[in-house]
Amino acid sequence: MANFKGHALPGSFFLIVGLWWSVKYPLKYFYQKAKSSQLTHYYQRLEITEAAIRTLFSVIGILAEQFVPDGPHLHLSHDNNWVKLMNWQHSTMYLFFAVSGIMDMLTCLLTHIPLGLDRLVMAVAAFNEGFLFYYHVHNRPPLDQHIHSLLLYIVFGGALGLVLEVILRDNIVLELFRTSLIILQGTWFWQIGFVLYPPFGAPEWDQKDHDNIMFITMCFCWHYLAALCIVAISYSLVFCILTRAKRPGEREIIGIQKLKSGHTYQTALLNGSDEE
Repeated sequence: MANFKGHALPGSFFLIVGLWWSVKYPLKYFYQKAKSSQLTHYYQRLEITEAAIRTLFSVIGILAEQFVPDGPHLHLSHDNNWVKLMNWQHSTMYLFFAVSGIMDMLTCLLTHIPLGLDRLVMAVAAFNEGFLFYYHVHNRPPLDQHIHSLLLYIVFGGALGLVLEVILRDNIVLELFRTSLIILQGTWFWQIGFVLYPPFGAPEWDQKDHDNIMFITMCFCWHYLAALCIVAISYSLVFCILTRAKRPGEREIIGIQKLKSGHTYQTALLNGSDEE
């Protein structure tokens, strides 16, 4: 959809997933580091739920692109003319992410699917998004082209990171890097909506002003800094919460060890007195 809502919708999807990943991956990392058995009990069910929600987001996106009042309504051509190709490109992007979500669910449910195939399909979905956006803004005003071209750095960077995750499975650095890019993509879609389709009667941006292009480039850097801060804060909060939650258990274990040691000492004294 070539309007503010058409950019706010995918932006919200990416932002929700990114915020969730900023909590999930540190949580998984610290549980694995502690070799906790609770992780394996709940993690698979959590992965299936997340993949189902991401698939649902993609289906909602496809339906929104196709069945808005001015949408193509599943008609690709009419009277030898293409119908709403921009909506069809967005639908294709959502379709690949839906396939990625389905693959994630199958990887959790079926044991004979090769490990890493879920990350590879997600990488293909990200590459497909970048491929579509590369040819999405030709013959459009300079600011429009530039603000969309900045998305290419996000999606191709994410695709490269996902390819590395196929080989380096459960690497917390790569997972947090992907999380930061997903958050950045979510906020940047919102930024595109505010720039190209200003809501609430805000003044329109001059699409040909070079100063606007310079500001948007700088703004992109600020967005990524904010995404990195969100990931760092989430990581720190998870660490602090798990550390505090662990302390009562540690005290209990220490108390049990002291009782055991005291019991052993008393037993030794009694044995010594019996021998005398």
